[in-house]
Amino acid sequence: MSDGKTGLQLRSLIKKSGELEVSLLDMPTPEPGPDEVVVRVEAAPINPSDLGVLFAGGDLETARVTGTKDRPIFTASIPERIRKAFAGRVDQSMPVGNEGAGTVVAGPALLLGKRVAFIGGSAYGTHRTVPVDDTLLLEEGTTAAEGASAFINPLTALGMIETLKREGHTALVHTAAASALGQMLQRLCTAEDIPLVNVVRKEEQATILRGLDAKHIVSTGDASFTTDLAAAIETTGATLAFDAIGGGKLPSQILVAMEAALQKKLTAYSRYGSPTHKQVYIYGGLDLAPTEVSRSAGMAWGIGGWLVFWYLGKLGPELMISLKKRVAKELKTTFATQYAEEISLADMLSLDVVRAYAKKATGGKFLVKPNG
Repeated sequence: MSDGKTGLQLRSLIKKSGELEVSLLDMPTPEPGPDEVVVRVEAAPINPSDLGVLFAGGDLETARVTGTKDRPIFTASIPERIRKAFAGRVDQSMPVGNEGAGTVVAGPALLLGKRVAFIGGSAYGTHRTVPVDDTLLLEEGTTAAEGASAFINPLTALGMIETLKREGHTALVHTAAASALGQMLQRLCTAEDIPLVNVVRKEEQATILRGLDAKHIVSTGDASFTTDLAAAIETTGATLAFDAIGGGKLPSQILVAMEAALQKKLTAYSRYGSPTHKQVYIYGGLDLAPTEVSRSAGMAWGIGGWLVFWYLGKLGPELMISLKKRVAKELKTTFATQYAEEISLADMLSLDVVRAYAKKATGGKFLVKPNG
């Protein structure tokens, strides 16, 4: 068991040979500064955003595991065609894990022994030194597992709602909508009476959302998808979408459906289409293929990237404090997260476990317990 001065930490390394190596290393835990704490990490989720740093495009079909049971070493080849994208990482051992929760073991006296959630990386380790501003004090009775996903998904969902309000939209579309994030967004939209069009792939995903009283659900797996999408967007008046997929035709299909709905409201023909702006923000990369854009959405549209960390940085400290307090209060309800499996740091490098969590399947979220 670590004494806190050093800790076991998962590290991802790309070698000059193009080989990925992920292993567990003993790393010193930095002494906390005046505005920092040391957290004994008790729980950390595996989010899709963590996988890019963890595996760096490595071909999991080439993966193998050596080392020992307690200190496994995971290796895989990185395809030649994508190595340039990771050139800046070569020979740099990188920590992994965007967020987590645990108990404060060093730092300001008021926080000692308190359970907090945190963000900022290096969550897949036994200990983490983090600025106090990057923590969230959990309410009494909240477990580390409940607090582990207190930042990325809740603040992303709240950021989407804030974007809608600030940009003057009244309804939105969300893809990969049965995810843990999608379920949070549906709860928020229900509470605030915001029409939401949920885009899923399978009937079982639609069933999850119906259980949350979702009113508008369309499936890309249905032959009638484009017709269903157009009808749902016309009903809701959605002019904003957040897309977790990224690649393929879906962002364009959403914009075309929005334009078709808006054109029905025009009182006179315009060769340029509706002047109402339509926006799709790509915030994930479940499909790494190129994004295909059709020019059938008029002239008032946009497709852009949206990253929660950058967006929240624009909101100002007062609003951020308010949002964090709301998350802490509603972690067992609005922002509750369910996990399919709980695993150890060593388990993270097991071939079977890697293949399971790398699927990013709905309802298949894994929780890492770095200290057992």
